[in-house]
This record gives sequence, C-alpha cells and structure tokens, in this order.
Amino acid sequence: MKDKRIVVTGGGGSLGQEIVRQLAPHNKIFILDFNETATFDLSEELSQKGYWVKPRVGDIRNPETIKDLFADFKPQYIFHAAAYKHVSPMEMYPKEAIDTNILGTFYLIREAKQWECLEKFVFISTDKAVQSSSIMGATKRLGEIMVRNQGKGFIVVRFGNVLGSRGSVIPIWQRQIDNKEPLTVTHPEMTRYFMTIEEAVGLVIKAAEHGKGGQTYVLDMGKRVSILQLAKDIIEKARYGGGIKEIGIRAGELMHEKLMFEEEEKVAVKINDNFWII
Repeated sequence: MKDKRIVVTGGGGSLGQEIVRQLAPHNKIFILDFNETATFDLSEELSQKGYWVKPRVGDIRNPETIKDLFADFKPQYIFHAAAYKHVSPMEMYPKEAIDTNILGTFYLIREAKQWECLEKFVFISTDKAVQSSSIMGATKRLGEIMVRNQGKGFIVVRFGNVLGSRGSVIPIWQRQIDNKEPLTVTHPEMTRYFMTIEEAVGLVIKAAEHGKGGQTYVLDMGKRVSILQLAKDIIEKARYGGGIKEIGIRAGELMHEKLMFEEEEKVAVKINDNFWII
C-alpha cells in the first residue's frame, strides 16, 4: 500500500499506533483519537523521521468531527480501530460501549458513503464478537454486520488477543512481577488466541489490500493458548518466585473464545495460510 491518504481512528491506542507505524513510510496518515497526548507524541515521533503524519484530536461519537475529517483530508483508506475493547468494564458501562462501538461506527460509515474518494473501509473486530456473552462483544458484532452490509470496499478483519497491547495479560503480569505480587489468572482452564501486535497489523494491512468488500477476514492465529500455562512460562522465563493466584472469571468473559461461528466455518476459504475469508 503506497501513496494513499489514510485515516486511522483510535490511532493513539496500541493497535492503532502500530497500524500508523507500518503505513507511515509510504503514505499520508491522519490520526483520529481523543487521547491528545498519545496522538501528538506519535505524530511528532514519525514526523521527525520525515513521514507525513498529522494528529486530529476528536471523538468518533461526534458526527461533526467525522464530517470535518473527511472534508479536510478526503481519505482513500480508513482503518477503524477506535473502540472500547475491554470486556468487564463495558459490562458496567454499556451505554459507553454502544455509543462508541455502534454509533461511532455508524457515523463513520454514513459519512464514508458520501465520498467517492474512499477506496477501502477496514473495520477492526475481535473474536469476542463470536458467540459473545458480553456487551463489548455484542457491540463489535453489530459493527461487523453494519460494515459488511455496505458491500464494495467495506471489509471486516477479526482476530483474537494481541500480546503486549494495553490491558492484555502480559503488561498486567509485568506490573505484578515489578510489584512482587502473584500473577493472576481468572481460571486454570481458560484459553485464548494470541498474536504479536506486529503480526496482527501486518495481516490487517494484507487483508485490506486483498479485500474487495462485503467480506470478513479472520486471521489465522494458530491454536488456543492456556492462560495458566502462559503464566507458568512467564514465571519460568523471568525466574520469578511470586506464584500464581486464581481470581475467578470476570463479568462477560468466556472460558474459550472462537474465531468463527459454526456457520462461518462451513463456508470459510483459507488464503495463503494467513487468514480465512467469509
């Protein structure tokens, strides 16, 4: 992907920042995020390398912000990564998840449909949208449906947990090790899919280049990983003697997450060992 005008919503978050970093060397990037510190720090870092990266502090829940963004920048690609992504907090604040993950996505789609300059709209989703019992998962599933229904140029990319992203287990465990506390796991039998942030974003970009529209790309994340075994591996690698503490499953969490619904598994087509297309 080269010489494109690209908007990254949620560009101040872990995943959004990596999308910006991978695309910045060959494109013009506009970052939209309400975190002004992260947004400006990233734009300054990359601008000093000679890349065209501009910050835009704003909220996708504000339709006027979205209109101004399109009028000012006329994007050819949108990578929509702005979302509330943590399961348990959104069980306590469902309206926030609905306003951002559903309404914010709706406002972005509505404006995108008005501009002929737009070539691709890429919606970043999660395995928590599959057979979810959580508010967050349900809002991301509705986001998937809205984007897919737009047809040509509108693409969903779905994957599991990203190692090292904000709120993921690795930073939590690192903080616990620093504080000489036991590593916490919710349940000894819980499993999750994991991928590094660099791998995930690399495949997101490939899916964006490959996709025609009205499709969901599901990243191949290998086999599920035992959270308990991962904690044990971290303890062994760090030579840490703080032990492991079971804290119980939190609100909205599933014991085992899936990357696809059963009906999707029947029709999914594998591409290049990297992802399935539904």
